[in-house]
Amino acid sequence: MRIVRPARHGDGRGFFSEVWNRRALAAAGIEADFVQDNHVLNGRAGTLRGLHLQVAPSPQAKLVRCLRGAILDVAVDVRRGSPTFGRHVAVELSGENWAQLWVPEGFAHGYCTLTDGAEVIYKVTGYYDAQAERGVRFDDPALGIDWPVDRGAAILSEKDRAWPDLAGFGGV
Repeated sequence: MRIVRPARHGDGRGFFSEVWNRRALAAAGIEADFVQDNHVLNGRAGTLRGLHLQVAPSPQAKLVRCLRGAILDVAVDVRRGSPTFGRHVAVELSGENWAQLWVPEGFAHGYCTLTDGAEVIYKVTGYYDAQAERGVRFDDPALGIDWPVDRGAAILSEKDRAWPDLAGFGGV
């Protein structure tokens, strides 16, 4: 995982930024062949999406950024045999800090909105494949994620509520 911070060049008119540049990402050690951009509008603070991933034969890596508002973005290493298996990274992404999170294949990804109306866009390296979709419970105590919302107050889908814990998932 990496945090990417594209440069912003501003003047009296506003700003310009190359939010994705293949050469700049390659220089940072990120080689990706993106096939799709996804744009999500979240109505309320406390909306939680995740933890999701896709497994072989359709794995996905993601480059995530928040266009408006703010989110706590989380990625969990679910690669069996990895020295960091079960560990997570959590970073605030916002329309103000301009940070992006690179989530490689083999990591479960999710986020919680910190503001109403948070908009998130992410580039992915693989097309959606329902047969390859997997997930891990966001509130698994073994993960130790300090979400900014109580479990009972989180706004999430029934599918996200039903994912197994990490032990039940087992890894990729």
